[in-house]
Amino acid sequence: MNIFRFAGDMTHLFSVLVLLLKIHTIKSCAGVSLKTQELYALVFITRYLDIFTDFISFYNTIMKLIFLGSSLSIVWYMRRHKIVRRSYDKDQDTFRHYFLILPCLLLALLIHEKFNVKEVMWSFSLFLEAVAILPQLVLLQRTRNIDNLTGQYVLLLGAYRALYILNWIYRYFTEPHYVHWIPWIAGLVQTLLYADFFYYYFQSWKNNKKLELPA
Repeated sequence: MNIFRFAGDMTHLFSVLVLLLKIHTIKSCAGVSLKTQELYALVFITRYLDIFTDFISFYNTIMKLIFLGSSLSIVWYMRRHKIVRRSYDKDQDTFRHYFLILPCLLLALLIHEKFNVKEVMWSFSLFLEAVAILPQLVLLQRTRNIDNLTGQYVLLLGAYRALYILNWIYRYFTEPHYVHWIPWIAGLVQTLLYADFFYYYFQSWKNNKKLELPA
């Protein structure tokens, strides 16, 4: 554990809390992509297959349970809650997210550290997480009406990944033989996907204007 890893974890946690705050308090999921939330739920389910078999630390287990529980809760709210689901714009959220799953699975079968179920699923979760934000970004480009909480949610998600890259750089220079190409490459791709959003977010903040993404 180092300051970059901890900051990344807390930023990731805050992003989820911001989204849950929006959904729970104002009973709305407007501007939120159910497709992205379903992909994130699948990411956490496949990444944390070891949650009841391999104990690393109390902190690690709690964080796993939080991300699993929150991702499934968000999907439930958007699909089943009688008020929240009415605000979901399924006509705009049409990204075919299922087409992201199979390529990521095939890639995980080819590129992994060990050929067993947990390791292949771990690689799959990394590849899928790298592209899971795409339906959300496409939805924001289509609607071009981004409320503050949704914008902050996406910003925090991008910041979480950027902080993890700093964590990897720090560990590379401070820990001997620390080389993990799979998460490094997946994390870099994920961060690059946020670059355009970061630019327009900070432009809107600098100019004190409402955030809009170009169509």
